[in-house]
Amino acid sequence: MNDVARAITLAPQEIRFYESEGYLVVPQFVREESVEQLRGETMQVMQECLGLSEADLAQAKGAADKLRQCAQYLKGSGLDALINGENTLGLAGQLLKGDAHVYMPFTAVKAAGGGGQFHMHQDNSYTQHEPGVGSLNIWVALVDMTPENGCLLVVPRSHRGGQLESHNAGDGDSHQEVDFDPELVFPVRMRAGDAIVFSRWTVHGSGTNATSEPRAAYALQYHRGDVKYLDRKDKEWKLLLEHPRWKTEPVEQLTRENR
Repeated sequence: MNDVARAITLAPQEIRFYESEGYLVVPQFVREESVEQLRGETMQVMQECLGLSEADLAQAKGAADKLRQCAQYLKGSGLDALINGENTLGLAGQLLKGDAHVYMPFTAVKAAGGGGQFHMHQDNSYTQHEPGVGSLNIWVALVDMTPENGCLLVVPRSHRGGQLESHNAGDGDSHQEVDFDPELVFPVRMRAGDAIVFSRWTVHGSGTNATSEPRAAYALQYHRGDVKYLDRKDKEWKLLLEHPRWKTEPVEQLTRENR
């Protein structure tokens, strides 16, 4: 399986920047010749798993179009190579300072023509990891990202506050929003193939997509081997390696999800 991502050896200054600011932009992370393949596979997941064609995603119809997520991906596909490839795991491991283990990969597609705001939140508001900096998200742009199409927004240094209080965002779904209005929100402009890495404690979100094309991205979440998660049902912390939170294996065939 060919690696679709480039081998990245981070400079010490880049690692310090990530630790200080809570995020790091990695230009040209995906090989130029692989970007369109990954975008096509992402749109295939939209069609096969969620029943959404590109025509469906050309015009937002409701709150769900602010972010269409699906964790399924085909065995031997470009997405498989991106998620489980040596170069992606290597990038994650450099910032986690340990071996990287797949947590939950998923599509991050925002519909065109009004795909809405994704409120400012921490990934750790959904399932708490301890420590929060022991897990990260490598968010890969599969089209050019601008404020006009709902690029990612981050709050620098927000990870320093650890786990923050949050509440339901009020869009009729399970998405969360932090309990404060960030003073500094940085829109991250990216070219297709660029990536941004941020910690599970970093506050982030996205704006609306006012363009005529879907905003396609892919989110890759990883954790270090010592990270535990809070099982809210049992009310106890469990080691993720021994108690995986999600099924993250590739599948032989994409199947329709009940949504």
